[in-house]
Amino acid sequence: MRRLWLIFAQAVTVSVAVLFVLNTLKPEWLRTATPASVVAILEAPDNGEARAQATSSYANAAQRSMPAVVHIFTTSAGRGQRHPLFDDPLFRHFFGDRPQQERGQREAGLGSGVIVSPEGYVLTNNHVIETADAIEVALNDGRKFSARLIGRDPETDLAILRIETDEPLPVITFSGTDSLTVGDVVLAIGNPFGVGQTVTMGIVSALGRSQLGINTFENYIQTDAAINPGNSGGALVDSRGDLVGINTAIYSRSGGSLGIGFAIPVSIVRDVLQQIVASGEVVRGWVGVEIQDLTAELAASFGHPDANGALIAGVLRGSPADRGGVRPGDILIAVDGRSVRDPRAMLDMVAALPPGRKSGFTVKRNGEQLELTVEVGRRPTPASTRR
Repeated sequence: MRRLWLIFAQAVTVSVAVLFVLNTLKPEWLRTATPASVVAILEAPDNGEARAQATSSYANAAQRSMPAVVHIFTTSAGRGQRHPLFDDPLFRHFFGDRPQQERGQREAGLGSGVIVSPEGYVLTNNHVIETADAIEVALNDGRKFSARLIGRDPETDLAILRIETDEPLPVITFSGTDSLTVGDVVLAIGNPFGVGQTVTMGIVSALGRSQLGINTFENYIQTDAAINPGNSGGALVDSRGDLVGINTAIYSRSGGSLGIGFAIPVSIVRDVLQQIVASGEVVRGWVGVEIQDLTAELAASFGHPDANGALIAGVLRGSPADRGGVRPGDILIAVDGRSVRDPRAMLDMVAALPPGRKSGFTVKRNGEQLELTVEVGRRPTPASTRR
């Protein structure tokens, strides 16, 4: 029995050695001798491997969008500090109490932007250019242009610049729909810390982030793609290289990325862009009320069955809401028949209404439902949107 086992072991060893030699020197012999179906199974990666190979690189998306992402350099006049000698009584005794002729220092800033049309319109953040006296746009290919401010919208932190050239410009492609979902891969492109154009990858961590206290109108995409100072105004693109948002803010205790970044979604970007290019400003509806979250406790105290709606905490005297009969303590539950879920939804609904339009406001007052008609006014802007 032992002899038979030794013979079997030696035969197997010799066979394995022969197969190894053939596979090394003449692999086509083995391929010919192997059925095609078996070769296909052996050579084809499983579906998981195929997906991993297909998504192991986002070079095409980056190469498609990077040329349209630009660096923005700004300069503004800074005020020099008053020399302490001018506060000395003895110094003033000899040299008089004349104001110091202070020489302002130039302050430089940097950020990113995105070319959105062949005519040279560039999207960026309002805070990138807010105090700028001069703006320069540098393309990824080394070309530099002076930029002119077309208009800005402080309430969404967006601004539109324009560069003028007869040379062709790279243009980014907008995502066709708001089809982002949590978990989708995104790339953030910009000029962090002024080191040069950089691409970082992450996923969509959350959608519809609001009540962050960053801007009046908030509906942010949250991502863990690294966004650092200098990325502001840069592009957030999907795995195809289409624009899905404008990078605008980070949550950080150190000034660097902690994996919580925020981008303005393309739906808001598109609307602001169209309005500013058409008229140089963004026009929104306004009714002149102060609104408050309707908690379950507040709803119960007002005899409201649930927490859906917006509590009218105050009404500006002489405002459209005041003239329409809206009163403090009312619970707004619908605008033009569309249900109001919360204060943010109410703010967005009213802002989307054209000034001068008469809209129906459904309110609950002392447990009774009332239908009011309010002529929408124009929302005041916190600062001039044109230069």
